[in-house]
Amino acid sequence: MKKYFDFKGHGTNYRREIIGGLTTFLSMAYILAVNPSMLSLQGIDGVPDDMKMDMNAVFVATALAAFVGTMIMGIFARYPIALAPGMGLNAFFAFSVVLTMGIPWQTALTGVLFSGLIFVILTVTGLREYIINSIPMEMKMAVSAGIGFFITFVGLQGAGIIAADEATLVSLGPVHDSGVLLAGFGLLVTVILMAKKTPGAIFIGMIITAVAGVLLNLVPMPEGMVSAVPSMEPTFGAAFEAFSEPSQLLNTQFLIVVLTFLFVDFFDTAGTLVGVASQANFIKDNKLPRANRALLSDAAATIAGSIFGTSTTTSYVESTAGVAAGARTGFASVVTALLFLSAIFFSPLLVTFTSEVTAPALIIVGALMASNLTKIPFNQFEIAVPAFLTVFMMPLSYSIATGIAVGFIFYPVTMIMAGRRKEIHPMMYWLFVIFILYFIFVSE
Repeated sequence: MKKYFDFKGHGTNYRREIIGGLTTFLSMAYILAVNPSMLSLQGIDGVPDDMKMDMNAVFVATALAAFVGTMIMGIFARYPIALAPGMGLNAFFAFSVVLTMGIPWQTALTGVLFSGLIFVILTVTGLREYIINSIPMEMKMAVSAGIGFFITFVGLQGAGIIAADEATLVSLGPVHDSGVLLAGFGLLVTVILMAKKTPGAIFIGMIITAVAGVLLNLVPMPEGMVSAVPSMEPTFGAAFEAFSEPSQLLNTQFLIVVLTFLFVDFFDTAGTLVGVASQANFIKDNKLPRANRALLSDAAATIAGSIFGTSTTTSYVESTAGVAAGARTGFASVVTALLFLSAIFFSPLLVTFTSEVTAPALIIVGALMASNLTKIPFNQFEIAVPAFLTVFMMPLSYSIATGIAVGFIFYPVTMIMAGRRKEIHPMMYWLFVIFILYFIFVSE
């Protein structure tokens, strides 16, 4: 085991790897509650039951997708990087694809499956690098920041902190409402823990909020802590149902869904790999060893997750917490994976993680993603406008896809008018056409 993971070469040992793996798990365990809440459209009123995914089934799918993806990353790529259904990608799945476009969640899972298969092909053929390099860094950062704003808005809305208003569309919610106060308490606790750089701050903040909610009779009391694994029947294999009706797949709308899943996962994975690898000093001569293995691990996890019944599975930047705690090899990922697997026995606790409890996690994750705004040169008007529109159209239109489309339409226009035509990659013109078609044939 030590020889396979090269403990000696990385200057590590079992103790450091186990602590690192545990730290990574605690830092991202919040997804076990947030993802089922997101995909089941918890806290969203007036949504038909057939548009909501089963929370317990999604909980198991989330844990299993994280287990499979992280285990493959650990054993095949041998990196201390954990995977789970991605924040932002689950928001796009639930709110843009299912809620806004009206696409059945079963077909949305098919879109996730397709994106994973395409990701494998692009990685094996080397086209991945070509496509990644075609998108300007400023627009990549704008997409990430915009998703952060969108996630935060979803969290604020779910907790009731932001409410609908006939005159202004949105306004501050009933601040004296018990649910709003609980979410506010959770946000305060989580912010304090984050500021103190407490390992697993987001997860611990959710636990404290849930306990407070139970004690104050604001959230349901769980019937127990451990139980048999919930059935995955409602979601397992649902990604294949759309194949019986090809008309659901052979249209521009489905193409846009697949491309968006692929696009966001592309850059989310690339950014995470570079970030974690840089912190652990894995990058040599400006290259990441075994990069293709890491990307294939991510793609395989997405395919497995779609079959289990969850949105796109991707690498988590929270893995840096494990690296900071000493993780240097894939053995740490094996530890994290086993902890995710063990989590499937704790489904009774899921009832305590209401939208008020998960809201602080969404808000904090959104704030972290919004930090990418600092990497955008807003003093350059031709870049500022498409980046700004990308960021703000996501929460305002309640659609990640719309934000990306608007920004990518304006980018070549402003760059050409600014005399910077030579800086535009040819692929950006193709994306310009695709998103124009998106508004003509798909968007209402």
